[in-house]
Order: sequence, then structure tokens, then C-alpha cells
Amino acid sequence: MTGSSSRMLALLSLLQTPRDWPGRVLAERLEVTPRTVRRDVDRLRELGYRIGATKGPDGGYRLAAGSELPPLLFDDDQAVAIAVALQTVSSSGVDIEEGAARALATVRQVMPSRLRHRVDGIRFTGASADVRVDPSTLEAASAAARDRQVLRFEYGDDHDRPARRTEPHAVVAREGRWYLLAWDLESDEWRTFRLDRMRPRIPTGPSFTPRPLPAADAATYLAARAKGSTTDDRWPCVGTVVIALPAREVAPWVEDGALEELPDGSCRVTVGSWSWVGALAAVARFDAPFTVVRPEELREAAGVLTTRFAAAGAADSSS
Repeated sequence: MTGSSSRMLALLSLLQTPRDWPGRVLAERLEVTPRTVRRDVDRLRELGYRIGATKGPDGGYRLAAGSELPPLLFDDDQAVAIAVALQTVSSSGVDIEEGAARALATVRQVMPSRLRHRVDGIRFTGASADVRVDPSTLEAASAAARDRQVLRFEYGDDHDRPARRTEPHAVVAREGRWYLLAWDLESDEWRTFRLDRMRPRIPTGPSFTPRPLPAADAATYLAARAKGSTTDDRWPCVGTVVIALPAREVAPWVEDGALEELPDGSCRVTVGSWSWVGALAAVARFDAPFTVVRPEELREAAGVLTTRFAAAGAADSSS
């Protein structure tokens, strides 16, 4: 750390994270002694910052809730993070591009020239999400999940159907779309709802006690549902084959499968799918000879596909 002013700004930046910071950890992050950390904390307190401290070997410092910080307290890494985050809003699927552009312009104007130069150098074009989510919907769903309050909303194109009543658990972003994971009080089961198809009704309903999720967390549950499961993020049908291609030609297309290069120039691939035929179809797309290693269900699927392909090739093209 080059000077006391920059060091104190870095200290404030760390303290903004809502956690207890042991003095030794702050000293390591700032590359100073614990005594210097104590002295800088005292100086910040003299400037009006409310910094609490706990004693003991596991004690630490925490910035009190509601403390007012100087505007735009950014270090270099934070400035880069802001520029990248605000420019990737279009790919988030939330309809706030105009607000993000104005926010970046406002932040840039009051940054030091050194940081403005870094921010101005970050320019790129990202893909826009095909589905857009109203920011007010995202806010309503997130707040209801945070506050554990029943959320009512219209869903889809059926405007005549009564509003759904749910106990929202979490909002999850996945592959360019936003989902609400909630307990559906109508069907009495866990459901996922797309935020772009929701129209929340305000105010929210009564408070509820959260139900235990059948998966480790909301993101795992959503990934599991996409693979036909409700507890684990894994495919129900997983098989292994050896493909007569070098691993480098297969690697870009394996996705969440496993790949192992073999001494003879071929590769062993483990793939998963909803069905055994689907798993085998994922292998057939490489257009190369392959051998089924395991399990027996995958070998049986090869026979099914052989019969189907033979029937398709023998079909009358005029029909």
C-alpha cells in the first residue's frame, strides 16, 4: 500500500462488505501490521465512521449498518467491475439497459481521471437476452422471497385464470432467463416460474415459514429439474463410449460430460441425457466410429437406434 490515504480507502472498501473482519486478516490484505490497522480504524472513527469491534482471538471489525460512506469510493478493481457489470446488463435479461447506460455515464463523470481512463478502455459488445424481464417484477419476486411473504401473480397468457398463490423461495438466473422457485399453494408442490411471464399483484400476502427444499440450494434444484431430477444436478441416464477421434476435436462439444484422451489417439467420453437413446444420439453427432463401454442400457439403445435408422432409410421418399 503506497500511502496512508490510499490504505484507508482500501480499508473502507473492505469494511463495506457485510462481515466481521479479523484484524490479522485486514493486515494481510493491506500488507501492514495489525497495529497499523488499529491506528487506521481509529482515524476513520475520528472522521465519523461508525466501526464496531469485538474482542478476543476471533474478534474483528465491522462497519455499522447505516454508516454513510463518501460517494464513489472505488479502487481500480472496483471501477473495472462497475464498467463490466453495467455493460453486460443487456445479457442479463432484465429490461434496464437505459438506466445502466446512464448510471455508467454518471459514475464516470465523478471518477478521478486515472479511473476514467481505465473505464473508457473497457468497451465490448455482448449478446442481448431474447427474453426480457420487467425490473418491477424482479424486485417484487425478490422482495417476497427475502421477506417470506406469499406472492400472488398472474402467469402466462391466461388472464381469466385466478392469480396463483405461492410461497417464494428464491429468484435464480439461469442461461439468460430468470426463474422464481416457489411452493405452489394451489398444486401443493415445488414449482419454477419464469419471471418474464409473471405479473405480480401488490401488496403481498401473509408471512410464511419456509419449507425445506429437496435439493442443496435453489440453483441446484433448478439445474436438477432441467435434467429430469429434483434433488441432484445430474442426468438420469449416463453412459461411456470410446470415440475414434482425438480429444481436442471432441472437447468443445462435450458440455457437462467427461473426456479422457487415450494413447491410441481416440478418447473416452461420458455423456448424460434424459434417456439412453438421447445419450447415444449425443455421441452419434460426432460422425465417427465409436464403441459402447457401459452400461448395458446404452448398448440396448444402440440397437434401438439401428432399427430406427434402418427404417428411416428404407422409407418411401414419395410418402
